[in-house]
Amino acid sequence: MQGMNFIDTHTHLYSEEFDADRDAVIQRALEKSVTGFLLPAIDRSYHERMMALAGHDQHCYPMTGLHPTSVKAGYREELAFIDQLLEKENDKFYGIGEIGIDLYWDKTFAAEQIIAFNHQLDLAIQYRLPVAIHTRNSFPVAIEQIRQKNNPLLKGVFHCFSGSVEQARQAIQAGFMLGIGGVITYKNSGLQKVVQEISLYHILLETDSPWLPPVPHRGQRNESAYIPVIAGKIAEIKNMPLEEVAEITTKNALTLFKF
Repeated sequence: MQGMNFIDTHTHLYSEEFDADRDAVIQRALEKSVTGFLLPAIDRSYHERMMALAGHDQHCYPMTGLHPTSVKAGYREELAFIDQLLEKENDKFYGIGEIGIDLYWDKTFAAEQIIAFNHQLDLAIQYRLPVAIHTRNSFPVAIEQIRQKNNPLLKGVFHCFSGSVEQARQAIQAGFMLGIGGVITYKNSGLQKVVQEISLYHILLETDSPWLPPVPHRGQRNESAYIPVIAGKIAEIKNMPLEEVAEITTKNALTLFKF
């Protein structure tokens, strides 16, 4: 990996799953040339853990936001918390995420998810921050909300992209990148066709660790050290050198998140 540099644009390194060996996890990633970690938020219950990690390790870059599966009865208070953070300390955050719409787990608060999503898209425009968007079973709904904003300041990444080639093109046309993680190594994911058709200049690397580990690590806890495995699969699909995948995706990440 000498001479290469990778960025994990989506990792929950602050989560409980890493409490026993977080420093070792970071060190393993650094040894694999993964030198930056974007930390997406979940809700305010994780905020102090995330900011503590960002303060402890210079390679970690925090976001703020409300995850769609955390949109419950008290979501207005959660949004008010984010409003206050950005009003006072917006320079501490590198994006607004993980936000979006999830229609897979529970549709009870589907309408509220759309309200929360739109509120946070407006914050992203106001503070000129990129967004990291979660769209499980909800891409058409999410892309429609973005189109309705019709604002060139709105940009970001569709995290853990799992849609079709046509949906990938819709995302790119809207000014967004695609977050590609371990799922690219799953035989029947359909992502290989998307990556084959889409320019590398629209792709970011991510793990979503501790979840969704790539082959051959399925069934294990995911971690940022596996980013080169994901990059290697992309290099194989696109028939290009690993070094080129590292260079272009890292430049994409630096351009979007500005760190």
